[in-house]
Amino acid sequence: MADSSPADRNPGLLAQFLLPRRRPGRKPGWSAIVPLVVVAAGFLFATTASTARGTQLREDRRVQLSDAIRQRQADVARSEKRAAALRAEVEDDTSRQGRNDARVRDQQKRADGSKATAGLTAVHGPALTVTLNDAPRQPDRQLPTGATADDVVVHQQDVQAVVNALWAGGAEAMSIMDVRVISTSAVRCVGNTLLLSGQVFSPPFVIVAIGDRGRMNAALDTAPGVRAFRAAAKDWGLGYEVKEDDDVRVPAYHGSSSLSDARVPR
Repeated sequence: MADSSPADRNPGLLAQFLLPRRRPGRKPGWSAIVPLVVVAAGFLFATTASTARGTQLREDRRVQLSDAIRQRQADVARSEKRAAALRAEVEDDTSRQGRNDARVRDQQKRADGSKATAGLTAVHGPALTVTLNDAPRQPDRQLPTGATADDVVVHQQDVQAVVNALWAGGAEAMSIMDVRVISTSAVRCVGNTLLLSGQVFSPPFVIVAIGDRGRMNAALDTAPGVRAFRAAAKDWGLGYEVKEDDDVRVPAYHGSSSLSDARVPR
């Protein structure tokens, strides 16, 4: 028979290895921490109750955020109005200077000849109007079976797909939400809102393009991004509509046309 191990001969020895050791005469750390946690929690509850004053803090924050957004939108609108007035003053001063300076007058004529191409004059003609919209909300706020929140809203790439397809189809002039699109325009979305030329728009997003309607329709039919959105419209109820018009006016671009940076194409 094999000799018994030290643990077999002395069961208390095994217990010494398995159980954590404590220094004699020292209390567990929790005995000191628990009262501090209780006091801190009580202080937080009292502060929250005092701040809320019977209201729900989350709802108050949403209201404050909505007010802040509206205030910023109003600030942007005032700034845009002021910028437009300053640009008009510059144009007037330049025109007066051109009457007495042949060099300024020549440059004015050159600039005027490029205004139409740059999108700085209003145009009209036969057009396609493409409307993209979020899926309608269900009364119980439930999503369609198998859909996620991203599936039922219009995204930046959806708007860009339509815009790029219309340009590829020979569009001569274009507007989004009645804002003229020029070479420096950028389509950006935050959530389901569209940012364009410093303005914020909510769906439905309306895109108008003047040009050969047959070519533009064909470009929409073959564009992969547009076809993907059409499939999503069938699956999740998104809005997609194309309408032909014989004569539509597209406004001139009124924002800043200055470039902050540029890169030479390779």
